[in-house]
Amino acid sequence: MAKRTKKVGPAGRFSARYGVRTRTQIRNVEITQKQKHICPSCGDKKVKRVGTSIWQCRKCGGKFAGGAYQPRTEPGQNVDKILRGEIKQEEIMQKEEREAKKEVEGEKE
Repeated sequence: MAKRTKKVGPAGRFSARYGVRTRTQIRNVEITQKQKHICPSCGDKKVKRVGTSIWQCRKCGGKFAGGAYQPRTEPGQNVDKILRGEIKQEEIMQKEEREAKKEVEGEKE
């Protein structure tokens, strides 16, 4: 049986409704949400989403909280780096301030 929705993926169920931008955002979120992710405890690619922000490894049975659509969010990764001592919290704050300034400058132009 041939694939019916090559470009739109899981958002094909909306057909022409809701606009292109909304459907592509939904498509990207659902693709990352449905794929298997790497387990933080055993390292296998067996983690699936159980519920909102709840993820479980199918191999080791480890259950943990993460992001709503992906098990590891960017802020969560930053916290892990701080706890491991790789970076300091001040560096993250400075990076966020620089990004905010770039966004403001982009809006003015």
